[in-house]
Amino acid sequence: MKVSFKLNGEDVTVDVEPNEILLDTLRLKLGIKSVKRGCERAECGACTVLLNGSPVYSCTLLTVQIDGKEVRTLEGIQDTPEVKALVSKFVEAGAVQCGFCTPGFIVTAYAMIKKGVEPTSENIKKALEGNICRCTGYKKIIDAVTKAIESVK
Repeated sequence: MKVSFKLNGEDVTVDVEPNEILLDTLRLKLGIKSVKRGCERAECGACTVLLNGSPVYSCTLLTVQIDGKEVRTLEGIQDTPEVKALVSKFVEAGAVQCGFCTPGFIVTAYAMIKKGVEPTSENIKKALEGNICRCTGYKKIIDAVTKAIESVK
C-alpha cells in the first residue's frame, strides 16, 4: 500500500505492508534514527513522535493510520529554540546517561511546551509519565525540563 504523509515538513510517500508499524517505517525505510525500539507495547516512550502536534507511540501505530497526517520526529524539531533549550538543560542537569530514552523525553517535553502547559512539577510529571528512563531517575529529567521551560519563556 502507498501511504502519503508529511514527515518533518517534507511530503513523503512510502510503500508499506498493511500491518507495518510506524516505528519500522520511520527507522527502516526512512532512516529516522531518533525513534527507538524499546518495549513495543506503548509503555516506554522511546519511540515517541509527534502526530499532528501530539506525542504518540510509533510502535503501536500502523503506518496506514497516518495517511494524510503530519509526523515530526526529533530530527524535525531539533533546531527549534525549545529543543535547543531542552538538550542544553538535559546535559547541564545530568539527565542524560545512556541516551536511549532521551529523544522520547525531548519530543514529549517539546509538545508540552508548545501546548503552553503550566510548568509545575506535577504537570511535567503528568506530561512525561509515558516515558521510562532506566538510568538517571526522574528528578534530573524533571529539573531539566523545568529549567528549559524557564529559559524559553
